[in-house]
Amino acid sequence: MTDLLDRTIAAIGPLDADAMRAAEARQLQLTKPPKALGRLETLSIQLAGIQGKEQPVIADKAIAVMAADHGVTAEGVSAFPAEVTPAMVFNMLAGGAGINVIGRHVGARVIVTDVGVNADLSAAEGARQKKIRMGTANMAQGPAMTRDEAVRAIEIGIELVEEELADGLDIIATGEVGIGNTTAASAVIAALTGQPAARVTGRGTGITKDALAGKVAVIEKALAVNAPDATDPIDVLAKVGGLDIAAMTGVFLGGAAHRIPVVMDGFISAAAALAAVRLCHECVDYILPSHVSIEVGHQVVLEELGLTPLFDLQMRLGEGTGAALSMSIIEASARILSEMATFESAGVAGDPNEADADLTR
Repeated sequence: MTDLLDRTIAAIGPLDADAMRAAEARQLQLTKPPKALGRLETLSIQLAGIQGKEQPVIADKAIAVMAADHGVTAEGVSAFPAEVTPAMVFNMLAGGAGINVIGRHVGARVIVTDVGVNADLSAAEGARQKKIRMGTANMAQGPAMTRDEAVRAIEIGIELVEEELADGLDIIATGEVGIGNTTAASAVIAALTGQPAARVTGRGTGITKDALAGKVAVIEKALAVNAPDATDPIDVLAKVGGLDIAAMTGVFLGGAAHRIPVVMDGFISAAAALAAVRLCHECVDYILPSHVSIEVGHQVVLEELGLTPLFDLQMRLGEGTGAALSMSIIEASARILSEMATFESAGVAGDPNEADADLTR
């Protein structure tokens, strides 16, 4: 590992227990029956622990979209050609993608990073230019990338968090764009969990049933050819992962190191989150799961990490759309904690700690 990666992992510590106790005590003083707002309350307490303050603030929001191509598309695993990736990047930069719409809705800036698109995007105005290589190699034939390239991609995610911190950052979401990335995500998850490829592989861009069987076979071949070491997340990312997945892994680690909550999007983000937690277990406390993807492997990762998402809208677009949408819920939980009146300030009679037990069930 490098100094940056080592330093980042070493900086990840436990949640601030004092801030969480103070936030929980304040929740009990707010003008409502105890626990009446359910998971909004527990979410606000977690945010307090992450940020290290009794009244967390969620105002400055960013969505980190990592763009990269995958050599495994040569195996016919996607319903769309690889040329779609650069076209979608330009669409995002023009503000026309789904993530742009939802980003505007929740007041979050969208940061698009070219970490490995198989096209020259040097003239793409507004893109963060961090290309490591022109897409990964075909993992069904050998390693997707070198170990050094995987580490560099992780660092690019860490660096993004640190760059955004300079201008203010309260929360960041992970997102991606890249044809073939559900195949790489399935391979990473299968390698890290030991689950069969068929258990964690879905239809991605909407391939047919027959094509799905072929996709599973390609993943099985990649795992057999590369024999990734399940105890070494970087080896897994290098051999069967993607530059976008590795870069998002860095966002999770960088956020945790700097006490910034990181919102996990769907299936592909989940692969990155799993890799990040395998690199540093305490990172999991800084991850906020947004939604349940209809990709079958997503639930496997949620169970593996012990995370419960906020909603299920049967989404599978990626880009960070589910994570961005959840930011409104996350912000609401923080604002309730800081802006809702207490019994004392509102002059409401009664001891909130002696509420009818039925109200807390």
